[in-house]
Amino acid sequence: MHPRLAADRDGLPHLLETVQQHAAGVLAGLCEREVVPAARLPEPDPLPGHGDGLRAALEEFAARWEPALSASAGPRYLGFVTGGVTPAALAGDWMTAAWDQNSFSSLDGAGQHLERETIGWLRTLFGLSDRQHGTFVSGATMSNTVGLAIAREWLGEQQGVSPAEHGVGALGPVRVLSGAAHSSVPKALAMLGVGRQALVRVATRPGREAVDLTALEQALARGEADGPCVVVANAGTVNTVDFDDLRAIAALRERYSFWLHVDAAFGAFAALSPAHAHLVDGLELADSVCVDLHKWLNVPYDSAVQFTRRPDLQTRVFQNAAAYLGPLGDTPDTVHLTPENSRRLRALAAWFTLRAYGRDGHREIVERCIGCARALGEAVDDTPGLRLLAPVRLNVVCFTLADDPTAERLAALAEQLEPVAFLTPTVLDGVPALRAAFSNWQTTETDTRRVAAALQAATHEMHTAYQW
Repeated sequence: MHPRLAADRDGLPHLLETVQQHAAGVLAGLCEREVVPAARLPEPDPLPGHGDGLRAALEEFAARWEPALSASAGPRYLGFVTGGVTPAALAGDWMTAAWDQNSFSSLDGAGQHLERETIGWLRTLFGLSDRQHGTFVSGATMSNTVGLAIAREWLGEQQGVSPAEHGVGALGPVRVLSGAAHSSVPKALAMLGVGRQALVRVATRPGREAVDLTALEQALARGEADGPCVVVANAGTVNTVDFDDLRAIAALRERYSFWLHVDAAFGAFAALSPAHAHLVDGLELADSVCVDLHKWLNVPYDSAVQFTRRPDLQTRVFQNAAAYLGPLGDTPDTVHLTPENSRRLRALAAWFTLRAYGRDGHREIVERCIGCARALGEAVDDTPGLRLLAPVRLNVVCFTLADDPTAERLAALAEQLEPVAFLTPTVLDGVPALRAAFSNWQTTETDTRRVAAALQAATHEMHTAYQW
């Protein structure tokens, strides 16, 4: 064994204590750290010929790279609908690496059983039934991709062909209808060979991102001669957290043939709040569902879940054949359920945080984030020079400048905020805007007041300079 590797093995208990102390220091300083630091990125170094061991690597990482890293796990990083990592999820992720399980086969099945237990807990959390079969994937994009891959196979089933066996060319023209599909949906369609142009935008309700049901039914009726299609509904759009009427859309299947996929990447968590659970009424009726756990569940990145009512079609798409794999059976191994043959035990961090804090703990996080979003929305409404572009329906505040809201001016405003908060740019109905998304378990009213004060000061300064 290489002497450095042997030395680290022999000294591992003490080295892990050093890493633990360093990580604890990082986490303790997140709340006061500049959210997006101004430090310059280091120039890349060549690959070391001779390593110096774990301790030296940690020291160099802390000196060269940590100063440039954002406080994305902290309470005022409000971009991209980004959660943090609860203490229990952090412990679960550490155990994930320590055990280093590739739980893809029933030949070594304990990890798969843990994942199935966690899926059961998540079904309960989101109000789904046992008819919704789930598995872990890396994020919302892959969750949408898996759901749409199953939808593609369903389209083939309606035509008596299997795209998984015969290729997507065996299908006729494919139509995917949606009012305000997330950007990951056309990306998924491109990867699946269906093509971005298959996505047909359906009119939304006036001043909303929710699909207009009359327009949707008209689109379904117009295409009825072409055969079944796919409808992508939203349970929480990324700009304004708008929700389609899922139950009403599902009811249209009585008259039209379509696969209903629901993108509930973070909107599914509305189910945890009694005051907002009505927003996801009908989620159970979907044929496939996307939920992103590294958002509002506050587990580390690389964790999402997808659900479907047709696991038979899922295995038809993703089944893998090798001498070392068992048959599909009634409970397929995870290797037959997603594009990956190998992956870390993603379920463990989710298992830890759900076991540690339960439904009540995660409901408190959701409701606190909703309260913070509403408070910032009220502050925006009260700030001269700013205006809300949509009501605060859940956890996202979408706003713009009252006068001359150009992308350049909004970028300058966001940059002024970066020591205190990070917001992401967007465009809503052609209007450049900023978006603040609250989903971190540590965010409090105090953080919201700091963000509001910084936003008001930056807006006043910009307005004064602009008037001058």
